[in-house]
Amino acid sequence: MSISYGDLMQVDLGKLGTAVSDWKKVVSNLEQLETDARGGLKKKSDRARWEGVNAGVTRKFVDKTVKEFADLHMEASSIFQVLEDAHRELVGLQKGVRTLTAEAKEKGYTVQDNGDGTVSVGLRPDADAKKGKDGKEDDTKADRQHYADSITRKVAHAHDIDVSTKLALKRAHGSDLYNAGHAKYDSLNDAQVERALELARKREDMSDRELAELNRLLRHNGREKDGEFATEFFEGLGGPRQTLEFYAALSTDGTGQDASKTRLAAVQDLQKYMGHALANATDPYTPQSVRGDRQHLPSWWGAEFRKLGTQEIEWERGMWSKPYGYQVLGGLLRYGNYDPAFLTPIAEHVTQLHQDDPQRFFSNRPAGSDDRFGFNPSGKLGSGNDPLNSVLEALGHSPEAAEQFFTEKPTAYNEDGTIKSGAKTNFTSYLDLFADKDFEWTTDRNATHMGIDPEATDKARNYGPDALGHALEAAATGRPYDSDTVDPSVEHSKAQAKLTHDIVEKFAKNPDLLTHNMNGDLADEETGPLYALRDSLGNIAADYMGDFQRSMYMEGSDSKAFPVNGAPANLGYGDAQKFLGLVGQDPDAYSAITAAQQSYTTAVVHQFLDAEGKGLTAEDASRVGDLVAPGAAVAGIMSNARADAIYDYHTASNTEYNEAIEDNAKWVGRFLGLGTGAIPPPFSVVTEPVNWLVEDVSASVVESAQRDTTSEAERDAGAEYSRGRQAAVAASSRAITNFFAGQPEFDAETTDAISRAVRTAAGVSHSDGAQWNSSGDGT
Repeated sequence: MSISYGDLMQVDLGKLGTAVSDWKKVVSNLEQLETDARGGLKKKSDRARWEGVNAGVTRKFVDKTVKEFADLHMEASSIFQVLEDAHRELVGLQKGVRTLTAEAKEKGYTVQDNGDGTVSVGLRPDADAKKGKDGKEDDTKADRQHYADSITRKVAHAHDIDVSTKLALKRAHGSDLYNAGHAKYDSLNDAQVERALELARKREDMSDRELAELNRLLRHNGREKDGEFATEFFEGLGGPRQTLEFYAALSTDGTGQDASKTRLAAVQDLQKYMGHALANATDPYTPQSVRGDRQHLPSWWGAEFRKLGTQEIEWERGMWSKPYGYQVLGGLLRYGNYDPAFLTPIAEHVTQLHQDDPQRFFSNRPAGSDDRFGFNPSGKLGSGNDPLNSVLEALGHSPEAAEQFFTEKPTAYNEDGTIKSGAKTNFTSYLDLFADKDFEWTTDRNATHMGIDPEATDKARNYGPDALGHALEAAATGRPYDSDTVDPSVEHSKAQAKLTHDIVEKFAKNPDLLTHNMNGDLADEETGPLYALRDSLGNIAADYMGDFQRSMYMEGSDSKAFPVNGAPANLGYGDAQKFLGLVGQDPDAYSAITAAQQSYTTAVVHQFLDAEGKGLTAEDASRVGDLVAPGAAVAGIMSNARADAIYDYHTASNTEYNEAIEDNAKWVGRFLGLGTGAIPPPFSVVTEPVNWLVEDVSASVVESAQRDTTSEAERDAGAEYSRGRQAAVAASSRAITNFFAGQPEFDAETTDAISRAVRTAAGVSHSDGAQWNSSGDGT
């Protein structure tokens, strides 16, 4: 029976703490008893001159007795270590669950124990919640689910600790009442690693229940900060080759055509949890463990993985189709934040192998299999045949490694993954290499007759460019591409800002790489090979919104009015405009840029108004108008890009644009705060709580995007930007309105003058932006 939420909330862990203290005393007493026996009884026995029966019986009896004291001490020590670790972890989990519960109740939520280890978080009838469009659902659903998932994960972890502790105590004690010392554990981790390896040795013979148990052990322990469990697990597998053999056996077993949905889901979890554990185990900067040491795999593991990358991996004798090491390893690398010392050399080696022969890893592609077969059970961005897609996705989750990969000078590698001494690559940067129009991307599918489904094949051809976008996004922003966590302390480094400058310049000067002429209506326009990464480029633009707004009207790099987050990117005038027009043709990029633009503009305006305070007069109107102008120009570019995508390239619809904007409100939070009243740099001047402001700007973003539509007739008549212009004016005006709403001390003349200036500047600048993009030269 699993531990329930109620069990964890109510259990008195003080009793377990008392047991830990008692066992600590037992260990101390048995240690003394063992010492006395060895130094007294055994020493005297060894010195004695036994004769007759005593020589053969008594000395053996003494030796056995001393050994039993030692075994008792070892058993007691194991019990103490296991209980101490279990107590410490359970106390932490209980505290976490109680804290989450208190937070949830403070928000007007209810926490219900489902009795099976899970919880449901509801809403009190008297809670003040806004109703959704249907009048039934409230706007707290996502937040409540977050609490339910967080609490459930902690309860599940507590259950696994309970199970592991029971098993460890049973093994330490053994089944013989008259013989102690059956298993020695220095920590609960030791016992959990032992169990994980016991299961892993069964490989594909593991039952579904056993594989689920292994996944739980990896999930709850593989990412522990000290890296102890992860390191010992991979060492216990035997080494890099054995790690690849184990994962290959399980991934193919779970993705085979005869595999059940349960088995497939299990190997998908295994891929994820093993990947995170490998990232943890190969990180040389793990914090010190409880024992005071650092647990991580030695650096030669990385070198050995590179060596195995081009070798065939066999886990069963007589295998016909043997994958290469990099194909197997790639499945694991897709999950986890890897240290640059481990990942960057692998990514460089794989990229250079691909450059030399793009089809190298497709010679052993299994024929006749469906697309769920492979070393990437998740199915995300390919079947796992092409390790280039895998390492790019790995870089997308590993910002430090991605930054190093794209900003430092490439290192040349030999076939076996060793550094090619004194040699240079024939390209200067990986951005240049991937952005070369002749770079060959593969189609990572396993289907036999791919030509029958050209749509699926075209989609598969974009897996590589999509993964490239994720890697560039991580490198430029300093965060994993799919992370919604906001850390205001993370600022853009000089290398990241320079990379962003290079990205903008590269695609502005080579727009044919990003165009998407889906229906071929434009005879002189071909679809660009990298159009699939536009959504990631949009996220980069959103993250650097201050830099883009500076470039609209050539604001100086030392501007105080338009602050940037860290080092400035110094975007070229014209390049920034053209870049935004290109990526804005993607609905997701449009939504990210639009949300970031409005929230950034609001923050800039509020920063100025807040700093001026009561000294603000009608004469300041033009200054405030200047602050909204760059954002309105960005909005104008977005309006034009949206119209291009819908009516020229036929790649999206108004509905797709509107739906995308509703899913991208996270950018508002990144610039206006996290709902706690804290404004991230560079807007720390603002001191007001921002819960209401985030909601207001989010609503404004959605509303303005829905207004930013046009019909084909309007576009033909040259009036296609009228509603987009109206939306930009309304959004800019709203930034003023919501500031003055809480400032009754300002006179009507001042507020009217500032509002008028803002509307005028927004309208003019929106037209500027639309015209810049429409002219095609970005100037």
